[in-house]
Amino acid sequence: MTVLRGATAVDGGFVRVLGDRDVPRALELLGRDPVANVFVTSRIDAVGLDPSRLGAQVWGYGREGGLDALCYAGANLIPVGGDPTALEAFARHGVRQGRRCSSIVGPAGAVAALWEVLGPAWGPPREARWRQPLMVTTANPQVAPDPEVRRVRPDELELLMPASIAMFTEEVGVSPTVGDGGAAYRARVRELVASGRAFARFDRNRVVFKAEVGAVTPSACQVQGVWVDPELRGRGLSVAGMAAVVTACLRDVAPAVSLYVNDFNEPARRSYERVGFGEIGTFASILF
Repeated sequence: MTVLRGATAVDGGFVRVLGDRDVPRALELLGRDPVANVFVTSRIDAVGLDPSRLGAQVWGYGREGGLDALCYAGANLIPVGGDPTALEAFARHGVRQGRRCSSIVGPAGAVAALWEVLGPAWGPPREARWRQPLMVTTANPQVAPDPEVRRVRPDELELLMPASIAMFTEEVGVSPTVGDGGAAYRARVRELVASGRAFARFDRNRVVFKAEVGAVTPSACQVQGVWVDPELRGRGLSVAGMAAVVTACLRDVAPAVSLYVNDFNEPARRSYERVGFGEIGTFASILF
């Protein structure tokens, strides 16, 4: 059991870094909300909890050897479990450690509780998105899928990258090429293509619609990076395109397909509702 250096015990419990022996207990906790926790579950399913393989730490908070809540601490800070005492403990550690993440993402209530403590120490964020509906569907789409949407082939990576960069920049507000010239982002897109989790519709050498499946578990998957060429928006490409992605995911990937969307993006929300997605919760994202 590794207790985080400088971690403060709160209400009889303490924060520790989880390791591979904690995988069963962590997955049990994550399984209480398989849709909301799909990203963290997918990472632990893939490589376990050893930080050197995970590329992140997962902090656990518990009392008397138990495990009440988790916090994934990597490029994103992601709380799992809404225990107020655990969230306070995680936030206090984050204050001492200093910010190492590029965003805080998760259920809105948990993110707000973390930020109440972290905000004064970490300074103003670049942007805070406090209402991002979490949506899911488990049924075949209510509209006809676009037959031209298909999995992207590895030899089409160069065609996909400009659309991927445009999507990321539009959504996050910062280009993924900043810093390392886009090497890390390119590697991630290549990984999604190689695993058959990148979908697109092409018009010759032009991507007109795209979406990826960013996280997969036996219970759920999460769609991300949905994008339509700005010149072609308003023509229904996103509705039919998402219907195609959902059809493929329900058939080949997982029994539930989820995503979260900014509340101010009314066109996207309407598109997802037409496909059959329903709102089941609210996420929040704080971007640095």
